[in-house]
Amino acid sequence: MLDVNYQTALLPQSAGVAELGWKGLLSISELTSDFSERYDEVSARNVMDYMVRDESNASSIAACLRAARENARAVRGTLTTEVWETQNQTWLEFKRLMDGGRLRRDPAQLFEWVKFRSHLSRGVTLGTMLQDEAFHFLRIGTFLERADNTARLLDVKFHAVQSEFFGAASRKDLEYDFYHWSAILRSVSGFEVYRKVYRNVIQPEKVAELLILRADMPRSLAACMNEVVQNLGCVSNEQSHETLRRAGRLRADLQYGRIDEILSTGLHAFLTQFLDRVGELGLGISRDFLVPAQS
Repeated sequence: MLDVNYQTALLPQSAGVAELGWKGLLSISELTSDFSERYDEVSARNVMDYMVRDESNASSIAACLRAARENARAVRGTLTTEVWETQNQTWLEFKRLMDGGRLRRDPAQLFEWVKFRSHLSRGVTLGTMLQDEAFHFLRIGTFLERADNTARLLDVKFHAVQSEFFGAASRKDLEYDFYHWSAILRSVSGFEVYRKVYRNVIQPEKVAELLILRADMPRSLAACMNEVVQNLGCVSNEQSHETLRRAGRLRADLQYGRIDEILSTGLHAFLTQFLDRVGELGLGISRDFLVPAQS
């Protein structure tokens, strides 16, 4: 999400539009009020500092990588050596990059490094871990988080482009649309996928369809929910029937949904409801598996 905003901020635009982009980034993670308590103004430098290196912000890259390492260390005996070493090395290398000023010199390169390490972590997990309950819970967490982030990114960015540029047909606005949606697709590794699937110019409604309903797109909401239901079924117990039912219902809504129906009733309302339902699933999983059963 930071990479999308950084790339689109390089396009010709007014200071007001640029500021709206950074404000939208904060609203994606529901951090606007917390940010306002720490910083006087919404600027690219302040938001990137807050979202990248500020460990007191639980949603920052630094806080997430630190938490991943500490959680991995807590269950070290459950993980393979390769998984642990990947987590540990990522944290140590990130600290070195921060101390070396990489965020100031080349934010885009830093964001690519973070994404690469994330890919590496998932690959090592898939390639080396025994596919037991620990593995399935890792996968459930991965896809719940992925679905949540895809929905937030699509909601905020779709709304921003609509409010600023839809309804205007100038050449400049059309060019802005192309680069804006290209950046969004690239942020979810979807640019080449879009070209292969639709073989057409980038259209917002097609971007929404790709990231919501296409089960063959790895970061779509439909694909994420397929994985959640599959892995949840592998660890289900007597307490989890309702949570599994809700996950299955959400998957069915995506499996049989149509993008024209979603857009006609309101994309923002659909995605807001989706985020609420994903949040409820997370709470249900915590209640069913992590909280001691009442005797």
